[in-house]
Amino acid sequence: MLYGYARTSTKEQHIDRQITALLAAGVERKNIFIDKQSGKDFNRPKYKKLFRRLNSGDVVFINSVDRLGRDYEENTEQWRILTKEKHVDIVVLDMPLLDTRARYSGDLMGKMIADIALYFLSFEAQNYRTRLLERQAKGIVEAKKRGVRFGRPLIEKPTEFEAVKSDYKAGEFSSRVAAELLGVSQTKFLEWIKEE
Repeated sequence: MLYGYARTSTKEQHIDRQITALLAAGVERKNIFIDKQSGKDFNRPKYKKLFRRLNSGDVVFINSVDRLGRDYEENTEQWRILTKEKHVDIVVLDMPLLDTRARYSGDLMGKMIADIALYFLSFEAQNYRTRLLERQAKGIVEAKKRGVRFGRPLIEKPTEFEAVKSDYKAGEFSSRVAAELLGVSQTKFLEWIKEE
C-alpha cells in the first residue's frame, strides 16, 4: 500500500505543493495524512494514525526529510523503526538517495549512502529549527525593548470589583456569578481574588 505524509508547522501555511507531489508519485488522496503542527517531535495525531496503519511492505512518501520532522535524533530513530522494525519503505521525493525500496535491499553501498544522506538532512533540519528559535528569541527581546507587549491584553478591574468581591466573600453568590456580573471569566475573577 502506498501512503503519503505531509506536514506544515502552522495552520496558516499551505500544504498544496506537498499534496500535488504525493499525488504525482501515485499516492491516492485517501491515503495522504496531513498534520499542521511543529515537527519538533512525533506527537502528531495524523502521523500516529499513519504509523498505526502501516504494515510490512507498505511505502511512505514524503516530500522532504524536514516534513517528517525537525529533531535529528527523533528523525533518525523514527526512520529506523519504520524501516527496520515495521519493514516499511520510505521515499523522500526531493532526495532520490533516500528511497529504501528494493533497489537498495542488496546494495550495501546504496544503504550506506542513504544512511549518510538521512543523517545529514536530519541534522540540517534540526539546525534550521534551532536557528529559527534563536532568531525568534532575539526578535522578542528587541521587541520588548521597544515596548511591545506579548500575550493577551491586560484586563483592568471594573469599578464594581470591590463591591462584587465583598458580596462574593460574604457568600452572597458563587465565583461564576461574580465573574458574570463583572463581565469576565471565572478564572480571571479568581485570579484577581488570589492576587489580593
